[in-house]
Amino acid sequence: MSKPRQFIKLKTALPGPRSRELLARRQAAMPVGFGNATPIAVCRAHGALVEDVDGNILLDFAGGIGVLNVGHTPSEVVQAIRDQAGELIHVCSLVATTEPHVALAEKLNQIVPISGPKKAMITSTGAEAVEQAIQIARAATGRAAVIAFEGAYHGRTLLTQTLTSKYALFKKGFGPFAPEVYRAPFPYLYRIGIGTSLSDEEKVELVWEAFERLLVAHVMPEHVAAVIIEPVQGEGGFIPTPPVFMQRLREVCSRYGIVLIADEVQSGMARTGRMFAIEHYGVEPDIITLAKSVGAGMPIAATVGRAEIMDKVHPGGLGGTYSGNPIACAAALRTIEIIQRDNLCARADYLGQVARQRLLDMQKRLPFIIGDVRGLGAMLAIELVTHPAKRTPFPADKTLALVQDIACNGVLMIRCGLYSNGLRFLFPLVISEAQLHEGLDVVEEALTRVQDSLADEAAAYI
Repeated sequence: MSKPRQFIKLKTALPGPRSRELLARRQAAMPVGFGNATPIAVCRAHGALVEDVDGNILLDFAGGIGVLNVGHTPSEVVQAIRDQAGELIHVCSLVATTEPHVALAEKLNQIVPISGPKKAMITSTGAEAVEQAIQIARAATGRAAVIAFEGAYHGRTLLTQTLTSKYALFKKGFGPFAPEVYRAPFPYLYRIGIGTSLSDEEKVELVWEAFERLLVAHVMPEHVAAVIIEPVQGEGGFIPTPPVFMQRLREVCSRYGIVLIADEVQSGMARTGRMFAIEHYGVEPDIITLAKSVGAGMPIAATVGRAEIMDKVHPGGLGGTYSGNPIACAAALRTIEIIQRDNLCARADYLGQVARQRLLDMQKRLPFIIGDVRGLGAMLAIELVTHPAKRTPFPADKTLALVQDIACNGVLMIRCGLYSNGLRFLFPLVISEAQLHEGLDVVEEALTRVQDSLADEAAAYI
């Protein structure tokens, strides 16, 4: 039975008539390949609450896929956008310089956890930031090869799509892909040695041995320009990199002059309890890519790295029509100010502890389908299975149906995972604790319905 709702207000069954109408228009006007997780059409939002076109109020646990750490329409960011739009919308930084662009580069150089002089290249999307990071690494090293990991997600351009894993969803039918990209296994501990008694340390060791083998069997380290890794895999399932694995990567990159790139597009900007997830590991990357929550919803990204590496690209080799757009830069500057002033890193750590405990409690009550609870800070996910001992992935289509059921009961969220069998939790860091619990109530009720529908199988396991 559903608990009473304080924040979620449903005036109609979801999706409502106007949502269905707008969704039909979308389907008629846009290609089938443009994905859509829920049948909800939104017209306004603030904080952690969104309002659909039928007047229903929902909680947002997707956060624009990690874009809204400071919440929807924060008043100070909205004002900064309005003020800047009244002065200057665009001039193109390849033509002339603007103060917001320079100020943001200075601020990013100040906050990224890389020692020594740094420089920042402001772009528009996370994929663009990653692509430029690879270009810079190749220019700096004079090498071609790049190593990425299984389960990685780095974007949808030709090069970043090549770096991205999860073939069927993101790459099917799009080849051939960019050359000189090599894929290493990732320490996805939940799915290594299923049915064995291997410890986590032993599993990490197996994956590290495979990485070292790659440097012999597939590409020699002296040919590698960069290793790119998400400190916490995003689309791959919110899997934190084991610290010892990250530390060994740093050692190998330092030994062979390889550029270590930390892709913080989803894990950065306070999400994991630190400004950047790499700060949990006690190592410094050479380049960090960031986007999503740096702009509170504005399209902005950045590639920030050691000055001696960033300056290896010839004049004119970097650029973009919208790079350093003054409105987006003004929004990002105010967003960073809010994160630092309101100590959203500590807030993420606290909310993450609250949510993790709720999810662990759910796992105890729903052991047949919740196989794993994982993440770092407020970057959390649960992996759904059809049997916890075998760890058989819950079917992707049924996971999508679960996401839609949750949405139709008042909470927006999305899937994740190599097998598309995870639920990711990316609630805004300004969410109240009461709102967080109410959203988790909706999720738990939906998961309970799923386990109840599998009563015979669940009973046999329990």
